[in-house]
Amino acid sequence: MLATIQKQQNNYIVKFNRPLSYSVDAIWTVLTENEKLQKWMNNLEIIDLRKNGKIHFNMNDGTNAYQEIAITDYAEKNILEFDWGKDTVRFELSPTSSGAILVLLETIGELTEHTPKDLAGWHICLDLLSDLLNGTVHEEFPMEVWQKWFAEYKQLVDDIKEI
Repeated sequence: MLATIQKQQNNYIVKFNRPLSYSVDAIWTVLTENEKLQKWMNNLEIIDLRKNGKIHFNMNDGTNAYQEIAITDYAEKNILEFDWGKDTVRFELSPTSSGAILVLLETIGELTEHTPKDLAGWHICLDLLSDLLNGTVHEEFPMEVWQKWFAEYKQLVDDIKEI
């Protein structure tokens, strides 16, 4: 399911909406416990899980280099929001009768050539997260699937830019 992009006054809101047949507890664990988190987004490492805490974005290039990311909002088993470069990424979890809804919101200041790459990456990461909940671990990032989603998001971003 393709994310949506809405133009706001001074930015854009990208929304990924993923209904999952798992409990909030199970999804929260995959979002916040490093052993599980790194199976769907291997660059992220939670260092201090709280509002004003921090996450490392590990370069995974053999140098141990990382960027520190600030956690800007946090409510246990409900909200995890952090800086993403000049933008913000926010995960929201809500229970449903059949599991939970995971919403990823990315607030973007400016649509650039990198935006569709980032969105395709988040799309794949959410697929990997879902697969992990279903018991499947991917050893490698599925680049050919990413390329398909990149084309879709490039078109979506181009369409939004024309409005």
